[in-house]
Amino acid sequence: MDRRTFLSAASAAVASGFIRSSALAAEARAGSLKPMALGLLVSPFGAPEATIRRVHDLGFSNCFLSLDGYIGKFTPEAATEIKGLLDKYEVVATTVEVVGPAPLEWNFLKGPTTIGLVPPAMRAARIDALRQASDFAKLVGIGQVQTHCGFIPENPTDPLYQGVAEAIRAVAQHCHDNGQNFLMETGQETPTTMARAIRDVNMPNLGVGLDTANLILYGKANPVDAVDILGPHVRSIHAKDGNWPTDPDKLGEEVLIGRGLVDFRAVFSKLYRLGYRGAVTIERETSGPQQIEDVRQEKLYLEKVLNEVLA
Repeated sequence: MDRRTFLSAASAAVASGFIRSSALAAEARAGSLKPMALGLLVSPFGAPEATIRRVHDLGFSNCFLSLDGYIGKFTPEAATEIKGLLDKYEVVATTVEVVGPAPLEWNFLKGPTTIGLVPPAMRAARIDALRQASDFAKLVGIGQVQTHCGFIPENPTDPLYQGVAEAIRAVAQHCHDNGQNFLMETGQETPTTMARAIRDVNMPNLGVGLDTANLILYGKANPVDAVDILGPHVRSIHAKDGNWPTDPDKLGEEVLIGRGLVDFRAVFSKLYRLGYRGAVTIERETSGPQQIEDVRQEKLYLEKVLNEVLA
């Protein structure tokens, strides 16, 4: 479904009273969460009810929706299904994310030419996917859209830099018009480079999705130090752990929270002092029964840390 067809269908749904979500409703739902409430990153495509039910059954009040499976299928009917399931299981969706369409190679060799809004050949398709995700999120009542913008050039005079800034601004503007924040997820760029992009794009709804491990996995920064640069802009958190890359071709290794290099107590304490009260979303990149067991362990670990931070 192209964007024009999607918007036409969505408008009809709104007119019939079928969709009642709004930016204010999204803020009210997110505002009902406790400060720094633990949530879970999930991909609902293919099994939406089982996925949302699992979030509830694991004891989480909120989730972060990875929606790449919906690219090209962002229909009003799908939005209504997701919204109904969130209501049924009393789960708040804080943010949606898409990083596609493909190709995407998560390494140092081909990552710079395949990830995010940086590669010129993929830029238009990624902008379109993010705009569709924003429209979809608005129907569900979700107030934040996030993505990896890619290996943003550290040199602001690089010929690619201006085009990337314009692409980020285009998506941020679309999200702004939908009453949403647009968040750049940390990883491929240094915190200083991301801060410069935020300044240069100059949109009030542009912020940061802080992935605590990605900064380490890409060899870009210690997340504790990164908060000194990006802290005031952080509007979502992926709680994830990892180790520095030792192979110059490959990212560092993601590991179970508590077994890597991230000092979660220091990160959370700094952000809380800066006024962050949003969700803390667990992202564990294993799968199946092992992922569920890992998430249970990580939840217990982070609950202890957050209890100390919030005491």
